Amino acid sequence: MNSLGTIFSFVSKDAVNKIQIMENYLKGESGERYRTLQSMVEYELSSNLVDLTKRGSHPDSGCRTILRLHRALRWLQLFLDKLRTSSEDSKTSTLCAEAYNASLANYHPWIIRKTATVAFLALPVRNTFFEVMNVGTAEDVVDMLGEAMPYVSNVYDFTQELYSQHNLLDLP
Repeated sequence: MNSLGTIFSFVSKDAVNKIQIMENYLKGESGERYRTLQSMVEYELSSNLVDLTKRGSHPDSGCRTILRLHRALRWLQLFLDKLRTSSEDSKTSTLCAEAYNASLANYHPWIIRKTATVAFLALPVRNTFFEVMNVGTAEDVVDMLGEAMPYVSNVYDFTQELYSQHNLLDLP
């Protein structure tokens, strides 16, 4: 993702930081509790390790960290699907902004939303973007995205349902 531009480099670094938090939980003394998403949610909720109403003593809980990754996954899901179904002359910046506005923008303050919108303008045109992905022809990229999207959707939908069942979708 780093080769796709500044905004993707930022997102990639943020995702890597959150993945590192989760890896540390997995390696920690309660690591077994973090083997599955369900066991993590059950453990953190039953042990009062999640700040449910305001940020407090557990700002990097597993539940909160996964929620942030989950929201980013939604943006990526929407963006990649728009890329996959768009025409050759579609503006990548517009597709990315539309996906962002339908997902992550809802959780960011005004200044971050404006910064992201400006960063999207630096995205290359669709075919150049596909070349940077280094998958093959534009048709190859569209095919690969078509194969990948059901898996992305399954992960998103599973997490959405689990978090919805436990009222975790609006963690501070």
